[in-house]
Amino acid sequence: MPSHDVLIIGAGLAGQRAALAAAQQGANVAVMSKVHPVRSHSVAAAGGINAAIDPTDDWRSHAYDTVKGSDYLGDQDAIEVMCSEAPEEVMHLEHIGVTFHRNDRGELDLRAFGGASMNRTAYVADITGQAILHVLYEQLLKHSGQVDRFEEWFVTGLVADDDGRCCGAVARDVRTGRIEAFSAKNVILACGGAGQAYYPTTNGLIVTGDGIALAYRLGAPLMDMEMVQYHPTTLVENGLLITEGARGEGAILLNSDGERFMERYAPNKRELASRDVVSRAEQTEILEGRGVGANKDGIYLDITQVPRKRILEALREIVNVGRDFAGVDITTEPIMIRPGQHYIMGGVKTDVDGATPIEGLYAAGEVACVSVHGGNRLGANSLLDTLIFGRRAGEHAAKRAAAMAMPTVGHSHLRDQEAMIAQILARPTGGRRVSAIKAELGATMNKHVAVYRDAEGLNTALETVKRLREEAATAHIDDRGTVFNQDVLGAIELDYMIDCAEATVVGAIERTESRGAQFRTDYPDRNDEEWIKHIELRRGDDGPDISYSDVTFTQWQPEVRTY
Repeated sequence: MPSHDVLIIGAGLAGQRAALAAAQQGANVAVMSKVHPVRSHSVAAAGGINAAIDPTDDWRSHAYDTVKGSDYLGDQDAIEVMCSEAPEEVMHLEHIGVTFHRNDRGELDLRAFGGASMNRTAYVADITGQAILHVLYEQLLKHSGQVDRFEEWFVTGLVADDDGRCCGAVARDVRTGRIEAFSAKNVILACGGAGQAYYPTTNGLIVTGDGIALAYRLGAPLMDMEMVQYHPTTLVENGLLITEGARGEGAILLNSDGERFMERYAPNKRELASRDVVSRAEQTEILEGRGVGANKDGIYLDITQVPRKRILEALREIVNVGRDFAGVDITTEPIMIRPGQHYIMGGVKTDVDGATPIEGLYAAGEVACVSVHGGNRLGANSLLDTLIFGRRAGEHAAKRAAAMAMPTVGHSHLRDQEAMIAQILARPTGGRRVSAIKAELGATMNKHVAVYRDAEGLNTALETVKRLREEAATAHIDDRGTVFNQDVLGAIELDYMIDCAEATVVGAIERTESRGAQFRTDYPDRNDEEWIKHIELRRGDDGPDISYSDVTFTQWQPEVRTY
């Protein structure tokens, strides 16, 4: 049975940063991923990473912008940690080889991003996540004798000992179908969000809520799950992301009247207001009949405002996306976009060291809720979140491991997972296909749990999710083999997504106000007297059990939020 001081599930930015930090602390580390690490979804992070690097900037300004962006639901102690440690982390990345764009003076160039009071986003064209991920992967190769990589291993369950401490995981080798138990002094979840519970989404096919569901099933609380970010600029055709960097470079939004309508919704920041504000403005224009396109369901993003040379230098990937997926040359004509599901602000509840309430279990990145994003994440804070809290989780887990003996994972846990997979393989023919259930789940969430919500739609969504859970239990499986059996993995991922979707809907029903990404048309006002609190969800016999926890305030009290 493989055993490690620190087992990291997920090999994106949070996972690789955690692995590097733990290894540097002397821990024996394993990184497990269901895909090759450089195919992790972090490669899709395009626009940049925030840090108060400019001599005229201050991390407190960054923190205030983040608190305001969160609609005062973010925990300010965690936000202070993230923002104060940001400059050192970004400079560390630069020193180990990330080729951030530089200005004419040779300094790190900083672009504008939404919700920020000044330019503070360092970037590598519009492939920032990919650039950082590859550099971290190279750094991990230096620790190859200390860091074991389990690529294309799919985790089916976490393991707890008799005292409730997390002590490992059970996983399936995708290439062979072999199931194995892994013991670990600490487990760090770093496996991203749950975007595939929606359709369309900017998230890759691998983003199926695995870590959130695994922790939930072990008894860890989920927090702020109702807060789901819709990015303002995704392709109408398929939901592909058009980076916020385009608006940072000067692109504008236009309705069917040719009006730059953001001047009405956010007269000071316009297109660079926070994402929830811009997405609601776009959706309002569409709903009121000022959308563009054959179905009037889009908005024009006019990037021709940006000089062609600058587009080809700083936005080269979306030039390709526009050409290949929308048939548009963004250097000469506007492109149609609309709000699309993008990011989960909620997740597994952790402290600033990534520790969950379950001893031995950590989480970092989008799978976790620290909570630094609260009701709305600022663009370019996500990469920062993964790196700061990935590092802190790795360091903390390594130090804890140094003071304890290696636990053992009983064979019963392995047998339980083998039986679960055998049951999937033995399903009779005739059930709905996994793909059909997933498609209905995604469409339901996008219709009822999106930019605008109300009680009727949310209750319809909850009824649908519960029905789909029953149908998923008998979903049809074609492949009964062992080698690269994607049918089996798809069935397990569907269960993960349904867990996440149910938690999201229950949280959205419970929060009877509008705050950040949660806009209830039946409760259109922010209610600070009753709802400056986190909603926590634990797995119960009949669905999530609801409790609450306080939002941490340090320096900033709630204000009217305008841009």
